[in-house]
Amino acid sequence: MTAPWTLPDTPFFDDAHRAVVDALNAWIASEAQALQHGPPGGLEAQCAYWLQSLARAALLRHAVPDMRQGTPAVDLRSICLVRECLGYHAPLADFVFSMQGIGAAALWQRGDPAVCQPYVQACQEGRKVAAFALTEPEGGSDVAATRTQATPDAQGGGYVLQGAKSYISNGGIADFYVVVARTGLQPGAGGLSALLVDAATPGLAIHRRIDIVAPHPLAEIRFDQCRVPAGRLIGAPGEGFKVAMGVLDIFRSSVGAAAVGMGRRALDETLARMSTRQLYGQPMSAMDTVRHKIADMATPLEAARLLVHRAAWLRDVRGQRISTEAAMAKLQGSEAGFAAVDAAVQLWGGMGITSGTVVERLYREIRPMRIYEGATEVQKSIIGRQLLRGAA
Repeated sequence: MTAPWTLPDTPFFDDAHRAVVDALNAWIASEAQALQHGPPGGLEAQCAYWLQSLARAALLRHAVPDMRQGTPAVDLRSICLVRECLGYHAPLADFVFSMQGIGAAALWQRGDPAVCQPYVQACQEGRKVAAFALTEPEGGSDVAATRTQATPDAQGGGYVLQGAKSYISNGGIADFYVVVARTGLQPGAGGLSALLVDAATPGLAIHRRIDIVAPHPLAEIRFDQCRVPAGRLIGAPGEGFKVAMGVLDIFRSSVGAAAVGMGRRALDETLARMSTRQLYGQPMSAMDTVRHKIADMATPLEAARLLVHRAAWLRDVRGQRISTEAAMAKLQGSEAGFAAVDAAVQLWGGMGITSGTVVERLYREIRPMRIYEGATEVQKSIIGRQLLRGAA
């Protein structure tokens, strides 16, 4: 029997978050079969299953707010609570949850409500799949190097997109894409804008599906004379970089939360295995080398968890911009989570690299987290730059 999910015993949460934990426990109970054996079907069918499951449980509303009721906003602490739990129990469900949030965030943050509200509502209810098209084949984490062009459409307003985006999560299954493209002549980030593009728009094509170590739907998308109607600009012209950073500032911290969840699962599975596995005539749990390794897994995970919660609390309660804190949370969370999973694989021995075991699946799921939404090295650059700027 799975132990109940609990609210962290820290000052960063309040009574409202107990309801989030209660909803998570109800979801865990309702999805016991799928959590143990996986949803039926292939990858796309599994993503669709988790999307509907999260929508029924009203968990998507934590990542995708309601635009019909005043000024939309999200509670980052709730997002982190949900992502840590999903990372622990079902990493693909975490992928679905986070991509809905990332794909819809620009719309409710800076989009025209008359245009964007139906999209956001459909995302919250699981009726549309969202995607955020930022990365390019040659650009990686360098958003300012964006080459995709969006030129004014002389045939009736709007823009004409030409270019490519790569490693796009939900690529090929999304109903719409938020595309960051170059609309201005100036170099760097100042010439970028964000556009809402329906997946069925002529000129938008899925060039290729991309398989990575984690089973996620990713694709390279190409735009060839892809006409985007007037009114689909998100924010003002030239604000594409701000739009992108506004999205990442929310969800970057929560990557650390999901990674901590995966690391905690690896730790719990390893504690159980070390208590029963024999080596050289004694339980592995009796060996100091194993005990030291367990300590090396648990301590950085707990430190990362506190960094994640503090970053979320600063945004929610203090109203601060958390670029530095989010970078720290993402950096420490993804590194500590990966280190814990890697240690679990080592302690499990041959079973750790056997396809289909829990820790082998976790290893494939957590490895990309040190790269996407800004690689570890990018987070270090952000942290160092921000701290040095503050000292000047």
